Amino acid sequence: MSRQGLRLLTAGLVVIGLLAAIFATRLGDSESAGYAALSGSPVPDLTLPRLNGNGSVNLADLSDAHQVVVVNFFASWCLQCRNEHPDLVSTAAAYQDRSVRFVGVSFQDDPARSTAFLDELGRGTETEYLTDPGSRAAIEFGIFGVPETVFLSNGVIAGKFLGETDALTLSQALEQLLSGEEIDSRQVGEFRQDPTSDR
Repeated sequence: MSRQGLRLLTAGLVVIGLLAAIFATRLGDSESAGYAALSGSPVPDLTLPRLNGNGSVNLADLSDAHQVVVVNFFASWCLQCRNEHPDLVSTAAAYQDRSVRFVGVSFQDDPARSTAFLDELGRGTETEYLTDPGSRAAIEFGIFGVPETVFLSNGVIAGKFLGETDALTLSQALEQLLSGEEIDSRQVGEFRQDPTSDR
């Protein structure tokens, strides 16, 4: 290869490398922005059936009745959901007298399997467990995968956490919201996009 050809090849590789770096950075930024994109939007007027089949719950009405509503999307096939579940139950119990309500929404899962998941791992005494026919709530809240936790406060979507969370992270967010502060939407742990994914 001639010297000029080598220079052109080197220059081309440098340009490709720079473009790849820029693309990767922008992709990461857009993914992070996606977590926060809905922050400040009004709580969707969605009515979802209870998992046990007894009636339904309107999320906008629930948000109006409580200072903070924590909506956690979960699935029985999700290991990270299994890991975080005890922390959700304990945090819900710790905040039940502080105008905080927890809601679990079964994400792309068979209701019988979601029920068995809760039978095995336990339920929060004041937590509403709902199904999401047609993934309407998942679409409205821009759900990427499970687990994902959405915070509703003062009639708007205050933020959301993508991935497995814990009691400390939940409590910090709740204290901020109860104090009138904002929270940062972000990925807090690993998550699954479907039963076959491993992320």
